[in-house]
Amino acid sequence: MAERRTPFGDRVRYWFDSTLARGAAALIGWMALLCLAVVVPASSVLVWTDSDVPVSLTDRLAEVWRLTGETLRLGGATGTPLRVVMSVLLALVTLLYVSTLVGLITTALTERLTALRRGRSTVLEHGHAVVLGWSEQVFTVVSELVAANANQRRAAVAVLADRDKTLMEEALSTKVGATGRTRLICRSGPTTDPAMLLLTSPATAGVVLILPHDRPDADAEVVKTLLALRTALAGARSRPPVIAAVRDDRYRLAARLAAGPGGIVLESDTITARLIVQAARRPGLSLVHQELLDFAGDEFYVITEPALAGRPFGEALLSYPTSSVVGLVRGGSPLLNPPPATPIAPDDLLVVISRDDDTAWLDDCAEWVEEAAMASGPPTPVRTERVLLLGWNRRAPLIVDQLRRRARPGSVVDVVADPGETTDRQVNEADADSGTDLILTLHHGDLVRPETLRRLDVHSYDSVIVLGRDPVPGQSSEDPDNRTLVTLLLLRQLEEATGRELPVVTELIDDRNRALAPIAPGADVIISGKLIGLLMAQISQNRHLAAVFEELFSADGTGVRMRPVADYVLPGRETSFATVVAAARRRGECAIGYRSHVDSSTSPGHGVRINPPKDERRRWAAEDEVVVIGTN
Repeated sequence: MAERRTPFGDRVRYWFDSTLARGAAALIGWMALLCLAVVVPASSVLVWTDSDVPVSLTDRLAEVWRLTGETLRLGGATGTPLRVVMSVLLALVTLLYVSTLVGLITTALTERLTALRRGRSTVLEHGHAVVLGWSEQVFTVVSELVAANANQRRAAVAVLADRDKTLMEEALSTKVGATGRTRLICRSGPTTDPAMLLLTSPATAGVVLILPHDRPDADAEVVKTLLALRTALAGARSRPPVIAAVRDDRYRLAARLAAGPGGIVLESDTITARLIVQAARRPGLSLVHQELLDFAGDEFYVITEPALAGRPFGEALLSYPTSSVVGLVRGGSPLLNPPPATPIAPDDLLVVISRDDDTAWLDDCAEWVEEAAMASGPPTPVRTERVLLLGWNRRAPLIVDQLRRRARPGSVVDVVADPGETTDRQVNEADADSGTDLILTLHHGDLVRPETLRRLDVHSYDSVIVLGRDPVPGQSSEDPDNRTLVTLLLLRQLEEATGRELPVVTELIDDRNRALAPIAPGADVIISGKLIGLLMAQISQNRHLAAVFEELFSADGTGVRMRPVADYVLPGRETSFATVVAAARRRGECAIGYRSHVDSSTSPGHGVRINPPKDERRRWAAEDEVVVIGTN
């Protein structure tokens, strides 16, 4: 078989590539030849077309050389060979000096621009918020801080994380949007290095928030960051309030010790479990929590009111036309929903829900109360419950514990999980401290298979809780919400097949998947990272609120509840919200809003209305619910 000849063009290309591979010298040589190949012919054309150039060939060649030398900055001297060589040598020395100087200047500017790009300059701000760490929570925290600073003349938020400064700025700009008068400052560096923490000027900050990242060692990293912050603030005249979050209760004490006496440490997994159970027992409660925690609507404030000193707390409930009183702060400790006869001391602070901190104004609302419209029957009794828990993760034992705390004897919790997610031993450990007659049973099954859900009588349960898997270390490409979305899609198919709506509570990790979830617009979705971010942003504006939220989200204390409207006013009767507040006061509760099921699918808040004016009148339907602060 004849050997195939390589085309001439391919051999020339290969030879050219081989010469370039020899290094910088070959590259400089080729550049010189290329320049000469262009400059010499062009110079020759200029000389031969010039009528003033001498006729002799020697003189014309000398003129070509002069033009070539001027173009390439080689001197262009003519005469004896030695003179020409020295001219070229001097030109090369000049070129070397100038290029080296330009290179040094370029390198220095590049290093300076790189340092600025990395965010290594010190923040020169006072009273600003410092956010340490990077996770999905950072977008919620920064967005809420921007909303809280909307009425400020000038504000700043400094973010420090071990990420590229430009990438952080682009991500915040995309997800947070316009920041108004709040300036966002990003700095790049590890949050566990005290020297890097000094870049954010924590000693002059108004508050420092520490976010846990998404890796398994998040809690240990938070504790280490708190220790680094304490080192960075050593010797400072004042320490800013510090707010941190951990996932595991085992790290909470260590984080509190590292944060110092004024530090506030939140336990995200426990709070998430409590909110999931509360939403499972009363659908729509997650919408109320969302309204109370973000800065878009009405939120909690702590105010002083000397005019109410010495008067009973129950009288304060009907003393603010556009604000809802829910408790007192006495000696630094919150008293939510105290008995109506509790006298208000001169140094007590009022805990109110209002549009802003300056929208709570006094006026007597008792004239709007209609006694004839109040319900007089007993409250709706609590019954046993059946809960279906689909999936298992590290928060599942906490959810079981919360379900057990207030379960009626005979209540049932059925767990359906993949054999790789949990075992009988783990479920038995979650049920080891059962003090009630709660029946906990584990069933193995693949939740992404339709036959698994078809075998369950899902409509026989009072609530269905869907949990996602915990993120697996080393598998960052796998979205932990993927299986949750598939399970929700199968549940939606069952709803459409039967025509009956399922009371589903969903836990998602990524807020972006909320729009993808095949659920009703007003369904209960608990996004743990977003909730903790909202909570941290609220506490950053008023440290008194830390104890308030701790009480509200506790398992056995005073919290946010939703009751049937028939427990307060007569269904079908038109009356004012002040009448609902007065009826709730009789039951030892503070009414703060309502949910209209008629408007649940059309209104922006899905029927939830927090802190309506006391003089607002409406016809109350039997399906409506009243939002109160009270006990069980």
